[in-house]
Amino acid sequence: MNFGKFTALLFSLIVISFSAFSQSDTITAQTIVNKSIKYNAEYPFEKVYLHFDKPYYAVGDTIWFKAYITMDVTINDDMTKNKHLPTALSKVVYVDILNARDSVVQRLKLPATDGFAYGDIKLLPEHFREGNYHVQAYTNWMRNFDAAYFFNKTIPVGSLADKNVFSTIQLSSQQKNGTAKIDAVIHYTTVDNRDYAGRKFSWHAQSMAFENIAKGRGTTDAKGNMNISFSTDKIADLKTATLITDLDLGNNNINRSFTLKNTASPIDVQFFPEGGNLINGIKSKVAFKVVKPDGLGLNVTATITDNSGATVATPSTQHLGMGIFELTPTAGKTYQANIVFPGGQQTTYDLPVAKDDGMAIAVNNTDPQQITVSIKSSDAFFALNKNKRLTLLGQSGQVICYAGQTALASKTYDINIPKTKFPSGIAKFTVFLGGDELSERIAFIRRDDQLKIGLSTPKNTYGTRDNVPFTVTAKTAAGQPALANLSVTVIDNSKVPYNEVAETTILTNLLLTSELKGYIEKPNYYFTNINDKTSSDLDVLMLTQGYRRVSYKDIFTNKVPTIKYFPEDGIMVSGTLRTASGMPVPNGVVNFYVKNMRVSSTVNTNKDGEFFIPKLYFPDSVNAVVNARGNTNGNNMLIIVNNVTPQPPVPSITAPDEVANIDTALNAYLQNDKKIQANSRNLKEVVIKDTRAPKKQSHADYTMLSGLGNLPDHVMDPSRFTGCPTLYDCLKNTIPGMTYDNDKLYISRNYNAGKRVPASIYFDGMPTDFINLQSVDPTSIDQVEVYFNDGLSGLNRMDNTEGVVVISSKKEKRKPLDKELLNELLTPQYSAVKFKPKGYYMTREFYSPKYDATKTGALGGDLRTTIYWNPKVTTDKATGTAKFDFFNADGTGTYRAIIEGIDDKGNIGRTVYKYTVK
Repeated sequence: MNFGKFTALLFSLIVISFSAFSQSDTITAQTIVNKSIKYNAEYPFEKVYLHFDKPYYAVGDTIWFKAYITMDVTINDDMTKNKHLPTALSKVVYVDILNARDSVVQRLKLPATDGFAYGDIKLLPEHFREGNYHVQAYTNWMRNFDAAYFFNKTIPVGSLADKNVFSTIQLSSQQKNGTAKIDAVIHYTTVDNRDYAGRKFSWHAQSMAFENIAKGRGTTDAKGNMNISFSTDKIADLKTATLITDLDLGNNNINRSFTLKNTASPIDVQFFPEGGNLINGIKSKVAFKVVKPDGLGLNVTATITDNSGATVATPSTQHLGMGIFELTPTAGKTYQANIVFPGGQQTTYDLPVAKDDGMAIAVNNTDPQQITVSIKSSDAFFALNKNKRLTLLGQSGQVICYAGQTALASKTYDINIPKTKFPSGIAKFTVFLGGDELSERIAFIRRDDQLKIGLSTPKNTYGTRDNVPFTVTAKTAAGQPALANLSVTVIDNSKVPYNEVAETTILTNLLLTSELKGYIEKPNYYFTNINDKTSSDLDVLMLTQGYRRVSYKDIFTNKVPTIKYFPEDGIMVSGTLRTASGMPVPNGVVNFYVKNMRVSSTVNTNKDGEFFIPKLYFPDSVNAVVNARGNTNGNNMLIIVNNVTPQPPVPSITAPDEVANIDTALNAYLQNDKKIQANSRNLKEVVIKDTRAPKKQSHADYTMLSGLGNLPDHVMDPSRFTGCPTLYDCLKNTIPGMTYDNDKLYISRNYNAGKRVPASIYFDGMPTDFINLQSVDPTSIDQVEVYFNDGLSGLNRMDNTEGVVVISSKKEKRKPLDKELLNELLTPQYSAVKFKPKGYYMTREFYSPKYDATKTGALGGDLRTTIYWNPKVTTDKATGTAKFDFFNADGTGTYRAIIEGIDDKGNIGRTVYKYTVK
């Protein structure tokens, strides 16, 4: 071993002579560091984390959350203090709620102040139903980079309203020779947990194109189980397929549907040599990961053999499908892994082929004070590169924390680096030879550097409806008072039980998941009970997880990202002012105002006739106007308002967190919700009037479309378009029998057969492209008609299309000629555009009831699950303390208070406090 040969480069002292090295080494350590710092300063990464009041909800609930928006910056020479600072870049944050099929259900735009924003989502029954929803959060600036680094969380939403039959499903699948075998066990019970034994049932597996993949009949067994098994070669269809069951109860039938998307993939087994490659003659760690079709880890045993059949290792997974073994590959040999799955099935996999020439990096992270980085070269590599410049770079997020250099004078180097040089979180170590990036390894650094948050109450036990006063203390790691911005939720643990290791917290997000690419199962496991086992499991995770925000090669070659989306400091309206002949109007006057609100602004256009109206603040769904008043000939000008392109839906990386059996998994919570609904259900007076439904706009109102026929294959009424930000989002994945792909619609049966001819789309009788529907308000639509053929119209032949989608907007009602309308008609109307820009969602306040000394009200009626939610707890700068109080509900047992947040220096922290209610 060769210790201490690396010269550590202090961040502020990188300028040293490299004259002793070969002149062919054109990229020095100083160049690497300087270019990285420059790139990171010009293209900083923001992160968004959302703190929710609960992990799951019921239809009708309100989701309460707080957004923390942070970024890494370089503000001083202490690299450990440049992480997680509240962003000064973006002042707008977006929160999208998508269903399990990744269609946008609701999109919120929130104002952010000093890196914080607050919001809520009302789970209205007309917009939400039982199922798994994906929440994504991001800033406009983050859209320039990989969407895999957006905040992602899966939230199950359940409902027991009017439900008298519960069902659970267990799915398993195997794939072999292009065929998938699906096995399902579906269990039906009554509300009081009695089995539906001996009942007839039928089932069919249906593709998204409504074509049957398989079907059958049967009778439930003595335990009330449906046992279903089928095979199919239509594996691609399984990704969007549904298993639909029909249980015959005599007096009525019970229908249920279950997604089959998790049966579309085989078990995935991957191997990850430490540092990236196996090199002959060098002992290396090899991590492996086994993932089920549902994305969760699968524990297995393995036998590693060489091509002569000799056993070289017998590892097993140590945590959530991840394991590790050591291997010293030998030239001329290949290696295989025989994996034994639960149930005894065995499959053999080839390990990556070892290289004869190369360098490997290894990390020993067991010492709490320092991390040891080992660099090992093969004989051939050392002979070819002896005395060339070797550089080791250590980076945390976008902050360069360590840089060291040496001449390659030995085949082995061990570098001991104090952990005090890094903040807590993921550190990436990269080895360069000259300017070539040879190997990298990530490791998790644990430091006692977090914000220390304390919660306390005068006593540990309280009564129902008692007032509970809390004191908060926030201190830095050094024990100094901290100015902290915190959010706190208090929940009734008996009504909201949850597996603590699966929680998403400010620590798991900012220190772990936001830095890695891909899904992390049960992230809080690595933070709840820190010991040798959890630390070892975390290191295996580092070896198996993708990490590549930016390639150093891109930095060296000055390759920069394409910037399409800029940081927002408020709502901006932009566009172009032109004359009637289409010429740009330089230095023209453009006025913006919101009807019936004191919101207005006047700006001048630039030399190209473009206008930008920044820093606007108004709520969503307002009626806004941009006009050309103040210009010569202002009544005869053309104003073009730029459309704001929304973020397209991104498949959620947390889909493996979806709950298959919501009824049973959330049973305690949903039973309580059912009581709440029963207590609040009031009978309302219903007045029935005999009125004729108004005539809807349709294809028949347009001569060109009249040949389509009177009976569309499908009709979608306005109730299908609620909760979507645009008609584009509403229709993408919801048109029956149609498939969306790359901003076009196709008849699903043709698309799946490989015939990719798009459908015609007509909006109010005129042909249009599907992407143009991004500017259409869903509430303005009367109905959508779907035709799989064009009848006698000849449209498909004329447009070279297959199928027709007819979109008809509501016919505008004529206003009565009142004083307001008469005044509008008599007032000169300057060239103007009326539109509905995307405004801010107006967040509501969490209601916390107050009880007097006698605790008035019917006891037992306060069934709240979230007892208290406060996203605006701020500690005093001088003392680091804050106070809040609230009243308990009628539930007894353990209440859990969770507080987390960040101070003005970027220190993050979290604390859980429990007390008893009797």
